[in-house]
Amino acid sequence: MIAEWIPLFMFVCVCATLLLGYPVALTLSGTALLFAVGGLAIGYFDSAYLQALPSRVFGVMENTTLIAVPLFVLMGVMLEKSKLAEQLLGAMSELLGSLRSGLPLSVLLVGTLLAASTGIVGATVVTMGLMSLPSLRARGYSDSAATGMICATGTLGQIIPPSIALVLLGDILSTAYQQAQLSMGVFNPKTVSVGDLFVGALLPGAVLVLLYGFYLTLFIRPDKSVALPAPKYPSVPRLLATLAPPIILIAAVLGSILAGAATPTEAAGVGAVGAMLLALVRRQLDFKRLTEVLRSTVEVTAMVFLILIGAALFSLVFRGFGGEELVSGYFNAMPGGTAGALLVVMAVIFLLGFILDFIEITYVVIPIVGPILLAMGVDPIWLGVMVAINLQTSFLTPPFGFALFYLRGVAPADIPTPAIYRGVMPFIAIQLLLLTLLAVWPELATWLPNLIYA
Repeated sequence: MIAEWIPLFMFVCVCATLLLGYPVALTLSGTALLFAVGGLAIGYFDSAYLQALPSRVFGVMENTTLIAVPLFVLMGVMLEKSKLAEQLLGAMSELLGSLRSGLPLSVLLVGTLLAASTGIVGATVVTMGLMSLPSLRARGYSDSAATGMICATGTLGQIIPPSIALVLLGDILSTAYQQAQLSMGVFNPKTVSVGDLFVGALLPGAVLVLLYGFYLTLFIRPDKSVALPAPKYPSVPRLLATLAPPIILIAAVLGSILAGAATPTEAAGVGAVGAMLLALVRRQLDFKRLTEVLRSTVEVTAMVFLILIGAALFSLVFRGFGGEELVSGYFNAMPGGTAGALLVVMAVIFLLGFILDFIEITYVVIPIVGPILLAMGVDPIWLGVMVAINLQTSFLTPPFGFALFYLRGVAPADIPTPAIYRGVMPFIAIQLLLLTLLAVWPELATWLPNLIYA
């Protein structure tokens, strides 16, 4: 009886070890190996599962979709180092600065463009915190309002394409969808791609930005004792020179995918080259900066793929102990059927977002629950968008949200941590509202892909 619960013990052990501060990739692989050795010693584990690891690693090496990860990372880091965000914020602040909600809307618009350009949550939060937090405080906005809008706009990189999270989710859901169909006896399975998930996330991402904009316009007000700056409008050529490059780059990346002219991997190559050309044109790229960009890209990429290999080993051992059957039986016996199973999965993913990054959740949790949920009739694109927004919400939620830690690291010491917590609460409510809307109207995520790929 106890042996049947070994997969659950594995999962608890991973979470406990991560809380002690050990690296994620080594925690996943080390825990898996320890349990595998123990299982072999008591004769409850088949070593054939471990023998499948080399083929899993080789499959990762052959997966052309994952080439998009280092290319999108290179694109994002290059744009971050080229001072693009600073110029964008300056131009938008001049354009909207004379309005009462002008500066918050500028932060939202720049954060949205930065999220669509980089797709990296941590980089966006840190960049926006360093640039816009002093201006917001000087303009009379409270610490909670200023930090809340920065954290919220920074996490838009989780859902707005091209997002690294959507690339990884799309790759995993593609495999899970095929497994689900094969388990149902469908031997000519349909496919779902990263491009499908990009298209499915466009409308929910736009709705989320609009909801943020309404909240900032209606409810965020600066201290009335602080005078608004005199209207100062940037020249049209300067405004176009600032706004056009990132918009053209985003349009080239997403447009090529939507038009079917390029795969996400090919579009990522376009984005990486475009970002380098943009940095060269702006004279922001020298040998030292190029070295920094390449080093950051290699570090992030190495982390992603090491976690991927560790998660693959964990998944094999988890299945070897019957974890998939345990989860499937639990879901099938759950009250509420598919809706009940989805609710539990979303709650678990939300809680895991406090201690695990989206990469670990994507490669540990989704391969386990994904095939089961998809076999129960859940739409893969809708599921991917729901998971992405759910993770985005957990990244904002106190006291463990990753975005809060990123901003705390660059915020002045005189801003109390509870002020940051208070500031993100309205945005968490907005994201929960969007999750509810998606649950009631799945067409928010599925309508556009059906329209484009009909």
